[in-house]
Amino acid sequence: MAVAVPTFVNVGERTNVTGSARFRKLITEGDYAEAVSVARQQVENGAQVIDVNMDEGLLDSVEAMTVFLRMIAGEPDVARVPVMIDSSKWEVIEAGLQNVQGKAIVNSISLKEGEEQFREHAEKCLAYGAAVVVMAFDETGQADTADRKFEICERAYRILVDEIGFPPEDIIFDPNIFAVATGIEEHNNYAVDFIEATKRIRENLPGCHVSGGLSNISFSFRGNEPVRRAMHSVFLYHAIKAGMDMGIVNAGQLDIYDDIDEELRELVEDVILNRRDDATDRLLETAERYRGQGGGTAKERDLSWREAAVGDRIRHALVHGINEFIVEDTEEARQQFDRPLHVIEGPLMDGMNVVGDLFGDGKMFLPQVVKSARVMKQAVAHLIPFMEEEKEAAGEEQSSNGRIVLATVKGDVHDIGKNIVGVVLQCNGYDVIDLGVMVPCEKILETARKEKADVIGLSGLITPSLDEMVFVASEMERKQIEIPLLIGGATTSPAHTAVKIDPAISVAPVIHVLDASRAVGVVSKLLSDSRDDYARDVRADLARIRERRLAARSSKKRVPLAEARRKGWDCDWSQYTPPRPNWTGVKTFEPDVATLVDYIDWTPFFFTWEMKGSYPAIFDDPNRGEAARSLFDDAQAMLKQIVDEGLLKPRAVCGFWPANRNGDDVVLYTDDSRTTVLDRFYGLRQQAAKSNDRPHLSQFDFLAPEGNEDWIGGFAVTAGDNPDVLAAFEKAKDDYSAIMFKALSDRLAEAAAEWLHEQVRKHHWGYAPDEAHSKSELIEEAYAGIRPAPGYPSQPDHTEKVTLFKLLDAPENAGISLTNSFAMMPASSVSGVYLSHPDSHYFAVGRIERDQVEDYAARKGWTVEECERMLAPILDYAPGDVRQSA
Repeated sequence: MAVAVPTFVNVGERTNVTGSARFRKLITEGDYAEAVSVARQQVENGAQVIDVNMDEGLLDSVEAMTVFLRMIAGEPDVARVPVMIDSSKWEVIEAGLQNVQGKAIVNSISLKEGEEQFREHAEKCLAYGAAVVVMAFDETGQADTADRKFEICERAYRILVDEIGFPPEDIIFDPNIFAVATGIEEHNNYAVDFIEATKRIRENLPGCHVSGGLSNISFSFRGNEPVRRAMHSVFLYHAIKAGMDMGIVNAGQLDIYDDIDEELRELVEDVILNRRDDATDRLLETAERYRGQGGGTAKERDLSWREAAVGDRIRHALVHGINEFIVEDTEEARQQFDRPLHVIEGPLMDGMNVVGDLFGDGKMFLPQVVKSARVMKQAVAHLIPFMEEEKEAAGEEQSSNGRIVLATVKGDVHDIGKNIVGVVLQCNGYDVIDLGVMVPCEKILETARKEKADVIGLSGLITPSLDEMVFVASEMERKQIEIPLLIGGATTSPAHTAVKIDPAISVAPVIHVLDASRAVGVVSKLLSDSRDDYARDVRADLARIRERRLAARSSKKRVPLAEARRKGWDCDWSQYTPPRPNWTGVKTFEPDVATLVDYIDWTPFFFTWEMKGSYPAIFDDPNRGEAARSLFDDAQAMLKQIVDEGLLKPRAVCGFWPANRNGDDVVLYTDDSRTTVLDRFYGLRQQAAKSNDRPHLSQFDFLAPEGNEDWIGGFAVTAGDNPDVLAAFEKAKDDYSAIMFKALSDRLAEAAAEWLHEQVRKHHWGYAPDEAHSKSELIEEAYAGIRPAPGYPSQPDHTEKVTLFKLLDAPENAGISLTNSFAMMPASSVSGVYLSHPDSHYFAVGRIERDQVEDYAARKGWTVEECERMLAPILDYAPGDVRQSA
């Protein structure tokens, strides 16, 4: 059965003054604002890490690195990806480490200057909590052969891991990609040496990663883009299989491996793999024919495959997600086999094995896999009645690689990610029992026992779900249920799994699964003969994460709450008059779906399907473009159906109230006399020490203090839901359409929030009546004012929704209710508050200390223990820890 390989991490290369003439010009001219847009474009085009290099002779590299990193820290679209601090000068790297937001990657350190300096730099990186790129470079020079590459990397690994205590997962080896086909015989094996060294590093140095600069491999063919793209694609195809999981790659210089012209691919493969003595000469002779041409050729779709044998037709239908003929082909196959079960075990599973292999090799993408699953389910649905009729098959079960119980935990209603994981597992031969959403612990564990589950998978999107996952783990411990536990969902993380869930259970392994592409690999290891070794390695990794977090807590400075308040944001309120809304109170709205379509931000839609890239640039991606276009076309067709048939009924409610800041909180009044308090929202404040004059923000700093006039708004919107539509998809065994419907519902809810906010700015609050932003400017939040939501970074406390929903009467006015864990129902809903100040902006509170927890608990009337449970993800101490702020 096919197993998915780890996802390849693409490092964007354009924020590098040595590699991008445009970026260098912007930095040298001091146009940092435009330089930030280069970083944003990198992320939008699919970069999962951005490489920042300021090594230019005419630059003050330290200052340039400092200024640029501080600026991108304030750009949400850029700040969500890690930064690779790239420099040959240690002082520039250290300046970067002192100014970067979040966990950084240092590029690079090496043994070039000996072990003493290597240890010194590594220990500093460890103290900053950064990962490191380690070059295969020692005192005698850069490694060129596989033996030298591995020898240097192994020596560095032993120093880092065994002596310094560096986490292996934070080590990225760069075994040096050198140019091939240079005409120098000694260079012919360079690609093979890299691939072989990569394989040995991954097999013998557990936990580490392997990276490299891809463009070096094709340096001999600069100017001939088709050949360079083919070389990059072929090299990556083999290097990723060997274990390369990260690289500095220009996605625009890649072709789909299977789409490269067959003659060119063979010639390039001869060079990359050094298969012939005359490989370079043969490629040079042919290369000029490709200069100036496009890349590979697209394959024409036709019906010639219908002439093949039935097994081949079934395989083709599964791989291409074609369900038009699957019932008749399945029936034809049934007539040829002794039993209908043999059709499943034969051609259907053979086809799904091909799908699994292609997905694992990165040749298929998630939407295509889900379409394949739809075809498989429809074929199986046709066979089930015949199987039930077979008396001889009574009591027999379809063969399975294992049985997995999946559930979104109690109080949470989000399930798109869980559903996708279930589909991918089913495609790889696993029997999946999906319990749905809001599933209580006892039902999860009872089902796992009754169904003899091999694995339990828990999913959740909101922070209270994290506590529920800890409870499930503790119940498994109490009942001695020795079934591996998978943890997934937007708010989950390896850190939370390590710190909270793993300590709660000793009888079974706990594994955090980042996304659907990782699930198959994890489950296959858990159900293999090497399960115990794998579980032991996972537990050791989680223990290292706990130790590292403890060390990080002790090294990071937080300021006391009183000092943070003194350094809060403020303005000269005597020089600013807050705008008055055109009405106060609460009003309801029912926008039609057709109106909301124009407000959809499509980029997150592709992220839902694990296709990273911005819209519409993703359509030009040489790897994902065709699949993205097909997915988008399907979305447009379903969106048209939603509009034409009225399948969703969006609703919205909005309110405005006189309000003033009171400390970290905001007091709402019944009317403009401000004599009677209506209610109160509570705020949290940043406590991380700052080396500059930036304020320690609380969300409500942007409201005028008491004694001034100001107002606050609130809203709740939903796309609605339609259980009948989803039930019809379920009956038709059509997971693809069900997931598509939910994904579009989420996009429409966000579109409703965008539409209503625009109406507020232009008409209801009316402080920007002449606003005329384009769609892209709306997506980039170029307008004045913000709409922060409870449970998100500037106010991570989900319980604030209770006050908001009471003020809006959201259940009555918009049909939106809260679960006991404060998730919104329907799931495709959005809520938050409106702040109008032109300087208001989004930020993250970050981690907070015990003094703020005690203060917040007292203000809300909670016990400290209750407060710690609700704010667990942002605590900078372990409950019971007596350490106080520095």
